[in-house]
Amino acid sequence: MTPTLFISHGAPTLPIDPGPTAPFLKDLGRRLGSPAGIVCVSAHWDTPSLRVTGSSAPETIHDFGGFPEELYALRYPAPGDPALARRVVDLLGASGRPAAIDPKRGLDHGCWVPLLLMYPEADIPVVQLSVQSHLDARHHLEVGRALAPLREEGILILGSGGATHNLGTFGQAPLEAPAEPWAKAFDEWLRAAIEANRADELVAWRERAPDPLRNHPTPDHLMPLFVPLGAASGPGRRIHSAFGFGTFSLAVFEWN
Repeated sequence: MTPTLFISHGAPTLPIDPGPTAPFLKDLGRRLGSPAGIVCVSAHWDTPSLRVTGSSAPETIHDFGGFPEELYALRYPAPGDPALARRVVDLLGASGRPAAIDPKRGLDHGCWVPLLLMYPEADIPVVQLSVQSHLDARHHLEVGRALAPLREEGILILGSGGATHNLGTFGQAPLEAPAEPWAKAFDEWLRAAIEANRADELVAWRERAPDPLRNHPTPDHLMPLFVPLGAASGPGRRIHSAFGFGTFSLAVFEWN
């Protein structure tokens, strides 16, 4: 059974920033080996209804501005997989959650930044799935449950967002600043709930987590977590812990 993952991808500069997270992701790719394909749920593709990339050669989208020029030169030319995209659509449709294929959409930085580190050869087919931040965590959990059969087919289900994500604080502290107490508290609550397999508590994060709206003023970066959580059948574990800029958790979670 292929594991599922949630990766806090931090800032777009992750591939060039110093710190422990980029080396960790490189090691993680080597440890996991090569899946048959990857379904990546990115916080940076937010659509009214479920959408799936269907291009056989998705472009690298540089959906950010004001960063070093070397980031814009990076490319991640992984192949797409139209057959896998159709399989995703069929599984979602069978669960009562219709999805459509977008034949032109490429891979945004929420997808290609972690994959560039994990699988730099870009030789594993990648299909991207959108989030619906206007819907709740339960919706995304059920999306994950619908996609669970992919794990038996060697497909890696990867959510990419942020365990904490308050964009208004970005740049107010240096990259290496220690974690703010309110961000650390949310990060630890998330870890404890995942490791105890308290899915209902996680779904009710707005009511149950400490400082929920300070850590996630908008829910888009947390919603990708619920897809790998839903596709899993038991507790997960935090396999990496770090912070950037004092408020951006770079936590990584794995479910086996």
